[in-house]
Formats: sequence, C-alpha cells, structure tokens
Amino acid sequence: MIHAHEALTRLREGNKRFKSGASEFVPNLSPSERNQLLEGQEPFAVVLGCSDSRVPVELIFDQGFGDLFVIRVAGNVVASSQIGSIEFAAEKFNVRLVIVLGHTQCGAIQATLDELKQPSENQSRNLRSIVGRIRPSVEGLLETDIAKDPEQLVRQAVRSNVRMSTASLRHGSEILEQLIDHEGLVVVGAEYSLHTGEVEFFDGVPLNDNQMKNLMRLDQQSGFLNILKTKFSKMSQAIRSWLNF
Repeated sequence: MIHAHEALTRLREGNKRFKSGASEFVPNLSPSERNQLLEGQEPFAVVLGCSDSRVPVELIFDQGFGDLFVIRVAGNVVASSQIGSIEFAAEKFNVRLVIVLGHTQCGAIQATLDELKQPSENQSRNLRSIVGRIRPSVEGLLETDIAKDPEQLVRQAVRSNVRMSTASLRHGSEILEQLIDHEGLVVVGAEYSLHTGEVEFFDGVPLNDNQMKNLMRLDQQSGFLNILKTKFSKMSQAIRSWLNF
C-alpha cells in the first residue's frame, strides 16, 4: 500500500515533468505489458476530475496504465455513483489518496453561473442535476464584489466547487470517514491551469512532520481537535442530507 504522502509526491513530480515537457510515460503497450495488466490493477491514487477534453488526467500527472483510478464527470461534482466508485477503489485496492481536480475556465462552472444570472426554461433535467450540484458552492459569490470581475468570479467559483466536493467526500460517506479517521485516507482538492499546465494542490494537503507536531501541541493545550471533531460531525450530517436531496 502506498501512503498518501508518497502518492501525492508522485503526482507532484509527474505534473512537474508534464509541465516542463519531460513526460516519461509513453502511451504504448507491448503484448507482455498488456498481459501484466490482466493480472489486476494497483492504482496508487483516485482522481475525481472534470470531463473537459483539455484535462486528460493521466497525461497531466505523467502516469501510465494501471497507476490512477480516474472518475470524470462535468464539473467534478459528487453524487452517489462517484462516492461509490471511490469507496470501491479505497477498499478494494487500498488507495489512500483521493484528488478532486478542478481546472481553470471550467465550462460547467460557467454554465452554472450563467444559469444563476439568467435562468433558462428549456434546460434538460440531467443538465439541471449538474447545475444543482454546483449551485450551492458558487451562488454566494454572486453577492460579493468578486461578481464584478467575471474572470475572478469563475476562478473563485472553480475553487469553491472543488472545496465543496472534497467536503462531500470527507463527510458524505461512512466508509470514507472511517478510512480517513483510522486508515490514513486523505482527500485533497486541486486545480489544473490550462495556461501553465501546473496542478496546484490547495485544499486538505497533508501536514508535514513539523506541522503535525505543532497541531498535537495545540491539541494538548486547548483540546482543539475535539472541537474540530464536533464541528466535522455536524458538517457530515448536513452533507449527507444534501447528497440525498
């Protein structure tokens, strides 16, 4: 089993190679390599990404066949099927890192903002379902000064949507919660830049050793973690209710 820290390091290094034009993965398989894959898969990370054709997950992380368990859906939204897929990968293959990957200039985010500004009458119920998943994370931004800057609005909306998806995974599944609390599962939010090719990990990034020591010292002094656990428990109940709407 590859721990979350090591898995995240692999993704960072792979994206660094991709960004610099030094990718190592060659998308060709010899007959012997194909036969090896018949024996099973051992992905070291799950990536829940957007369906956008400009964000091919394996390529931007410079990973090959069998390395990543990839789930793609417009707007990288979280619903029961996505949660079930991640539960399967975490339990079946002992994956301990889940990445929710948004990206700049996301069409699903823009479509949701457009719908909030000017609701349409002929949108299909399936598209409404996607918009409905994204809406809670972005509608509050329209009431701020950010709304005056369309480019900044989309950027903030992308990150807000990623944060909502990571929170939904952390607190919308009893299985994932147990794996997070007791088995080292980590859920991280990230954003891919179409301009630079770089992936920035910005939400839920695992603490390094020094940060962990400081947090433990703070916990001993003030019971800080107990306060967080109480808040997260309430958040978990609210998110489960929202996922079942």
